[in-house]
Amino acid sequence: MTHQLPHEKGFHVSWDQLHRDARALAWRLDGQGPDQGAWKAVVAITRGGMAPAMIIARELDIRMVDTISVKSYNHQTQSEPTVIKSPDMTVVGDGTGVLVIDDLVDTGKTLEVVRSHMPKAHIATVYAKPMGRPQVNSFITEVSQDTWIFFPWDMALQYVEPYRGKD
Repeated sequence: MTHQLPHEKGFHVSWDQLHRDARALAWRLDGQGPDQGAWKAVVAITRGGMAPAMIIARELDIRMVDTISVKSYNHQTQSEPTVIKSPDMTVVGDGTGVLVIDDLVDTGKTLEVVRSHMPKAHIATVYAKPMGRPQVNSFITEVSQDTWIFFPWDMALQYVEPYRGKD
């Protein structure tokens, strides 16, 4: 067995692909809210959930959008997740009628903390890994646990050598 670097089993997501997948998630969520199918608010998990949340809020015509920020890394070391910014709890309450949106669920630790703050919220992610799937109510694409997802905000355009040979 050869050792692989994260980019060697990478799933590269372009802005176009993220937009298509977030719209597909919005269509899946359409009419699923508790108030005659409508959702009262979207809460984006910062930072990765902000772009998909904006797309979903637009597609479903949800004007109430807020954020929750959970810190679970100190530089490169994973630590116990803590909420460092909460949404307006007078609006979201226990989460009834609220869509919580993130780009990806990996281990599910972040979503466990979010769910403890809004236990009745509907949690949706664009992408899901097997360990985190139990924390998600809806998602679009599942990838293996050892796949590294490269989001468009993590990348820059640059020249890449051909796979075989030189120009």
